[in-house]
Amino acid sequence: MFSTETLQIQEKIAVYCAANDIPLAELKWAPIPFNGEWGTSTSFFQTAANEAKAAKGTGKRVIVPQRAQEIAEAIKNEIGTPNGISHVEAVRGYLNLYFITEEFAERTISSILQEKSQFGAGKPKHERVMVEYAQPNTHHSFHIGHYRNAILGESLSRLVEFAGFETIRAAYPGDIGLGVITVLWIYEKFYKGQEPEGVHERGQWLLNLYVEATNMLTEKENETEDEKILREKYDAERRDMYRKWDAGDEYIRALWLETREWSLDELKEILLQIGINIDTWFFESVEDEPSKAVVQELLDLDIATDERGEGGAVIVKIDEKLGLKKEKYRTNVLLRNDGTTLYLTKDLSLAKKKFNEFGVDRSIYVVDVRQSLHFMQAFAILGLWGFEQAEKCYHLGYGFVSLPGGAMSARKGRVIIFKDVADEAIRRFTETSKEKNPNLSEEARAEVAETVGLGALAYAMLSVDNSRDTIFDMDVALGFEGRTGPYIQNAHVRAASILKKFQVEGSKLNVENLKSATFNFELTSHEIALIELLSNFPNVVEDAANQYRPMIMATYAYDLASAFHSFYHAVPVLKSETDAIRDARLRLVAAAKQTLANALKLLGINAPEVM
Repeated sequence: MFSTETLQIQEKIAVYCAANDIPLAELKWAPIPFNGEWGTSTSFFQTAANEAKAAKGTGKRVIVPQRAQEIAEAIKNEIGTPNGISHVEAVRGYLNLYFITEEFAERTISSILQEKSQFGAGKPKHERVMVEYAQPNTHHSFHIGHYRNAILGESLSRLVEFAGFETIRAAYPGDIGLGVITVLWIYEKFYKGQEPEGVHERGQWLLNLYVEATNMLTEKENETEDEKILREKYDAERRDMYRKWDAGDEYIRALWLETREWSLDELKEILLQIGINIDTWFFESVEDEPSKAVVQELLDLDIATDERGEGGAVIVKIDEKLGLKKEKYRTNVLLRNDGTTLYLTKDLSLAKKKFNEFGVDRSIYVVDVRQSLHFMQAFAILGLWGFEQAEKCYHLGYGFVSLPGGAMSARKGRVIIFKDVADEAIRRFTETSKEKNPNLSEEARAEVAETVGLGALAYAMLSVDNSRDTIFDMDVALGFEGRTGPYIQNAHVRAASILKKFQVEGSKLNVENLKSATFNFELTSHEIALIELLSNFPNVVEDAANQYRPMIMATYAYDLASAFHSFYHAVPVLKSETDAIRDARLRLVAAAKQTLANALKLLGINAPEVM
């Protein structure tokens, strides 16, 4: 909240260090928790370490902790006590600035109420980020695991965008391969023209066809000779269809495009429902041919090795090319002996397109944790290829999702369809809403039920560390207690109810501009906790964006909601001791409401006014 003052002090520190030949390291400020006053602190240990490094070989001995404290004390004397600062301390190599409590509280609240939905937004970072997510294979249906991918990618996109990065949302569905051809084969052979009406019905029907076809093409125990002959005949037909697709057969390609669109229609409708708008679509089928040119380029650069003449493949001996003695990245195949590409080949081709055609500085891949080695290899090859952006490529891996009933398997038909889960969540909250708020209109109830139901799903996915598997329990996710979406949304509703009651009781004053509002009274512990959390929101945004971890924001949203619920129960607002205290608390409530809404939005969750 005192960024202007901090920057001014930082400039004075830089001038002092330059004048005294002190190799100043980057200053990193961290908030000091309330202990009578709020403050901010920075360390001079790295600066002292820089001096120690520079002194090596000169005979001069620098004791880092002692020197850090000397620098902190010298700077404390240099800057004095700037405006807005109550006092300055130099303690064990740290410079601590303490703010006047009343001013800190007022500035925090004023900043939030003035900046509104932009409170916490970072300054432009002058870097373009592409987040790749929401990309299930086509000819399947969108399941709960796909949803975890989609909401994780969307929350991350919102975070990096809000933190100041220019952000492009991209999807890269797998639209070809033997699995896709399997669906195409059974559809063309047995079901052509029988597809159901309705976007979701068609998408789920394709998944059912995949399960049926897989069952027909899988060898079974005690299989008769006739069954084996039929299975092998079907498999030959399927593989022949794949060859025709690869050769550009017009009929097969038209059939493929038509059925692919059914999957994309369902995907886009679900993305619209959960608030995701993809900026650019890539397709695996499109990258197949360009990726073969990439292989040739890597051969020409002596990054790849062609061993096809020896019955092998085109490979990259990554560890050898990097000069590593211990195995880390292994050897990777780029082109099979028959000339076909792999996932890695196409990912390299797509990365080149991202960097050269889209001007991407950072590329984030939201793909399940099983692909960790794949992306390590891809990023290493991009580095060998000469792309500086390789150092800023990042794989955001995530674990599997299951319901209490068990894990999923598309091949066996054990898939938890997202729409079924979302519809059930909305249905359950509709019933809860009828009990809790019977006077709500049916139209308003339907809107609130969707907001809370989808919010519960989103928070359940984002509140768990992305790398961990998770079991989605509907009863827990829809609860009003604990770490749930409805618990956080309810804090926003409670804040809204206080502000609404203030208006209803006759006051026409704008809460944001109450003139008598100052914080020159003894703050309760609940007010202190709330103000401290509110002031830290911009830092949380930066941390979550820089670490690519939406869970940081999910945790913060819960902590803020918890602090507000405690404040709501313990501190009178409309019946405060004086009008001045009431006005200050009303502004605090409005600030908490706004920050809760901002935090929820970054999680892809809407903030309701009623529940």
